[in-house]
Amino acid sequence: MTNIDLTASDGHRLGGWLATPQGTPRGGIVVVQEIFGVNSHIRAICDRLADQGYLALAPAIFDRIERDFECGYSPDDVALARGFIPRFDMEACLRDVAAARDRVAEAGKVGIVGFCLGGSVAYAAAARLPGLSGASSFYGGMVNKLAQQPPGCPVQFHYGADDTGIPPENYEAVRAALPQAEFHVYENAGHGFNCDQRASYAPEAAALAWSRTLDFLSRTVG
Repeated sequence: MTNIDLTASDGHRLGGWLATPQGTPRGGIVVVQEIFGVNSHIRAICDRLADQGYLALAPAIFDRIERDFECGYSPDDVALARGFIPRFDMEACLRDVAAARDRVAEAGKVGIVGFCLGGSVAYAAAARLPGLSGASSFYGGMVNKLAQQPPGCPVQFHYGADDTGIPPENYEAVRAALPQAEFHVYENAGHGFNCDQRASYAPEAAALAWSRTLDFLSRTVG
C-alpha cells in the first residue's frame, strides 16, 4: 500500500494510492474518491479490494485544483470540500481516471468503483472510456444527467432511500434510462451510507452494498 505518481495524457501529474494484493492479482480496480479527496476512507476501500485480490488504485482527481487535498467529514470539512465542485472538470478528470486504468491494467481486466462525486465519475468513465469491464457507482448525484450516453460495460448502482441530496426522481430517472443496469436502493440509508467515518453510516446497508459490489466485480473483472 503506497502513494504513487501518475501522468495523464495531457501531461498533468497527479498522485494516487495503490494497494497491491498478495500473489497474482485477479484484476485491477480504479477507486474514485468522494469530494473529500483520497482520504483514509478511500485508502481503506483500496486496501479492502487488495485483500480480495485486486490491484486497486485511487487517483487524486482534485490534484488539478489543489495538490494532495484530503479532509474528513466535519461540517467545516464538508463546506471546504464543496468549494471544489464549481472548479471540477469532468473531462480532465476522465483523463486522470484513464491514467489510473492504464496503471492497473497490468493486472488483467479493469473495473471502476466510485463514491459520491466518484459515483458519477465511475458512470462517466463507463460511458466514455474504453478498457473497463465493470462499473459500480455509489450515490452518484450526476448520473441522471449522464445516462443518455450508454455504458460500454456492465454497471451497478447503489442509492440510499433517505438521501436528501439525491431524491427518488433523480435515481428513478437513472433506472428508467438504464434498464439493463443492476440497481439497488437501500432503505434507512442516506448519502454516504457506505462510509464508516460519516454520521450517515448505515452498517447493514453498507455491508449489503459491499457484498453486492464484490460479487459484481467477481463476475465482471475476475
